[in-house]
Amino acid sequence: MTIVLRLTLAASAIVLTFLAGPVRAADTDVVAKVGASEITEGDLSAAQNEIGAQFQQLPEEQRRLAVLSALIDIQALAQEAEKAKLQDEPAVASEIEFQRDRALHNAFFAKNGVATVTEDQMKARYDAEIGAMPATEEVHARHILVKTKEEAEAAIKRLDEGADFATVAQEMSTGPSGPEGGDLGFFSAGQMVPAFETAAFALEPGQYTKEPVETQFGWHVIRVEEKRQAEPPSYDQVKEQVRQVVLREKYMELVRDARAELTVEYVDPALKQQIEAIEGAMEPAPAEAPPTE
Repeated sequence: MTIVLRLTLAASAIVLTFLAGPVRAADTDVVAKVGASEITEGDLSAAQNEIGAQFQQLPEEQRRLAVLSALIDIQALAQEAEKAKLQDEPAVASEIEFQRDRALHNAFFAKNGVATVTEDQMKARYDAEIGAMPATEEVHARHILVKTKEEAEAAIKRLDEGADFATVAQEMSTGPSGPEGGDLGFFSAGQMVPAFETAAFALEPGQYTKEPVETQFGWHVIRVEEKRQAEPPSYDQVKEQVRQVVLREKYMELVRDARAELTVEYVDPALKQQIEAIEGAMEPAPAEAPPTE
């Protein structure tokens, strides 16, 4: 469907999966201690969002324990790294700062973007997309697929003499739809190879091609059963895609407002030129959207 294509955001899709299990205790409750450090329910929940997918094959309770065990391993080596002063190394310090900024970025978007999306906003956007959709025609067709032009002409001759199309298709067609009388169901423009599609849409209901149609699959005789205007997908069918569109627009609005308060300066003129060219060609997208319910 057209709306599905328009709402697909391949280059900047927002991740909307929430992996944490049921709440068992307050986030501040301590579940384990590693040396002088404590692991709280909040820490465990955050870890489940980050690494829980690695243990999806386990039952829920075992998955929680596996994440906790992995978190203890992380804490143990992190403490060893601190003893070795690795946090003072430039590369490590930059990574720590980046992870901090990313967490704040995600938290801000979760509170000021994700949490503000309403059902009414999503339905309004859906209605706007549906209203902008052009009318789309669908064709219900059958076909007889054979290997040679001569066979296709023989099928047309039988049809001209009054033979039933479905019966001829069952007897002659080599395609997978042959046993069903050549029935292809409904299809819209762009779903069939060009030569087949052109011939099918040129026919009126009840008509069949008087000349064989050649494609890379062989020779076709096509009959149109019915034409209709395609129904747009329902709101429920594309609800999550609409939600992603609304979220992306909110994200872009937040970014624009935040950047307007700041001065961004590029030290390298060549880099500045490249960035401005890219930003002029595409809208900003989330570096990483936070997990949401």
